[in-house]
Amino acid sequence: MTERLFHSHPYAQSCQSRITGVGPSGGVIVDRTIFFAAGGGQPSDNGTLVWKSGRASVVDVKKASDSQLELILEGDDIPKTGDMAEQTLNWPRRLRHMRIHTALHILSVAIPLPVTSGAITEEKGRLDFNMPEPIEDRDHLVNDLNEWVQKSLPVTEDWMTDEELNNQLSLIKTMSVKPPMGSGRVRLIRIGQGREQIDLQPCGGTHVANTSEIGTIRLGKIEKKGRLNRRVNIFVD
Repeated sequence: MTERLFHSHPYAQSCQSRITGVGPSGGVIVDRTIFFAAGGGQPSDNGTLVWKSGRASVVDVKKASDSQLELILEGDDIPKTGDMAEQTLNWPRRLRHMRIHTALHILSVAIPLPVTSGAITEEKGRLDFNMPEPIEDRDHLVNDLNEWVQKSLPVTEDWMTDEELNNQLSLIKTMSVKPPMGSGRVRLIRIGQGREQIDLQPCGGTHVANTSEIGTIRLGKIEKKGRLNRRVNIFVD
């Protein structure tokens, strides 16, 4: 099993780990990792892996199984099973992903419509909505987004059982992707607390700890992507 430190310690930029095997894609399986594996529209992290006799760039992270992650390394030099290795994250890239991902959660609050898909890059984020009619007031939308940013709302992790989520399906905003279930519990991301809570939804990605860390949200193109679908692009400064 690979311990997912990117969930419990999203600000960790390095960690020690043990190589536990070789994955189906030729990468190394580790007992714990700070590297996020692509999912939910968020790309994998990258960085470096250093062990006693070598060093390699981590260029991708994949799921070797439901419980194990493998780090895909550049080149043919890989550590041996049992070796200890230090992982170092490409932190500026990860932080951009965290800021944009959290901003997309706020966007899903500002536009309370079903989400059909989403994606994150270092440059921008986007959500596709089941939105038959165009947005009438862009300025109002931008003001709402940045008001929530400026309120410095805490962003926290919570957990819910599969059964509890099945009884509260309204928490699921995405139409195309269901949260991972089957392990007995589902991870939730909460923005705000008590009366100031604005969002609670299942999510396996990485996020900043406070909305103030997002920065200023700018609205990009709003593109029609079908009869009912519209894509909303955002940037963070």
